[in-house]
Amino acid sequence: MDFNQKRLEKQQYVDDILKQYMASSDYKYDQIIYEAMSYSLMAGGKRVRPILMLTAYEISGGQNTTEVEAFMAAMEMIHTYSLIHDDLPAMDDDDYRRGRLTCHKKFGEDIAILAGDALLNHAYEIMTEACIHREPSLIVKALLAMKEIATAAGTQGMIGGQVVDMVDKSNINLNMIEFIHLHKTSAIIEASLTAGAYLAGASEEEVEHFRSIGRCIGLAFQIQDDILDITSTTEVLGKQVGSDHKNGKATYVALKGLEASKSEVAHLMKKALEELQQLQGDRKEFLKAFILYLRNRKK
Repeated sequence: MDFNQKRLEKQQYVDDILKQYMASSDYKYDQIIYEAMSYSLMAGGKRVRPILMLTAYEISGGQNTTEVEAFMAAMEMIHTYSLIHDDLPAMDDDDYRRGRLTCHKKFGEDIAILAGDALLNHAYEIMTEACIHREPSLIVKALLAMKEIATAAGTQGMIGGQVVDMVDKSNINLNMIEFIHLHKTSAIIEASLTAGAYLAGASEEEVEHFRSIGRCIGLAFQIQDDILDITSTTEVLGKQVGSDHKNGKATYVALKGLEASKSEVAHLMKKALEELQQLQGDRKEFLKAFILYLRNRKK
């Protein structure tokens, strides 16, 4: 398998799905909101979460990829909404994302807030629509997948992590950082895998293996982000480096040191690969290679 070619093919597949599911309007008055939504959604990126969802679906025996497409699009829309809001002056106050102006720098804070809200709401619209049009025997699988995504995006997941990330920065400790990482980053990555598995009809045992894999990947992914925030450049990363320091955030790297952080990333990715071996089937090669790709990423 040529992993890089396969990865790029999957990224293009995700981009095509996003274009298909992107909202639009026939009216001239509200075009700016669709422009802002599309500006951020189609800005590129690795498309990690929908690719993980598709991969879990395939490993779990899914045969008809159209069954998972709406949920892949929804996950990327939810991820993009979180980035738009993360970049706002009230949050991280960043000017660049993926090598271009952030949504609020391009369209203003008011439209950026609404664009994030609109992407989140549209994600639930297309998932609900996908559930409604399922065959009766498949509706429960789709609802389980939707519940995984909804929980991971809410106060028990991403929003909960963001809240802790924003408050009491002076007294933050390693336990709090782990809470932030588990909820703000890992929860959505876990849900990408578990939703894909549910859509394919995986057993609860298989779903939990995917949850464990996602947790390891998610924690490692965020620690790697902390590492890159101090070791990379704005040109390579496509966003401002040193943002955490600027905003007074204590990070895993700040508390544990650079070398210990790199070791933890390697340890977590090793655990993810070990958990992957517990799954049955012969379609695990891409996920194994994707985990290694994420471990060694530079942006």
